[in-house]
Amino acid sequence: MIIEQRTYTLLPGKLPEFLNIYEELGLPIQLRILGNLIAAMTTEVGPLNQYIHLWGYESMADREARRAKLAVDPDWPTYLATAAPMFQSMKSKICVPARYSPVR
Repeated sequence: MIIEQRTYTLLPGKLPEFLNIYEELGLPIQLRILGNLIAAMTTEVGPLNQYIHLWGYESMADREARRAKLAVDPDWPTYLATAAPMFQSMKSKICVPARYSPVR
């Protein structure tokens, strides 16, 4: 298993609006296509105005296939057009759970 950590830094004051838009428009599409949402979080200490989610995949090939499906989903551009103007930056990390991790 691999875990993708995506971090979105929102423009100041936009996090509450983004969360509403994501929950309504983005999350249903991603749950249908990406499937394995491990966590969805916001920051309280450290860099602020951040939304972080963790998605689990069987492999890099699984991730690539699912992300390719997401990119061509007909509803995805509507979500992006609404949410992307609120992004200040985006970052993605691929992590591999340690053999003793409770998330496998």
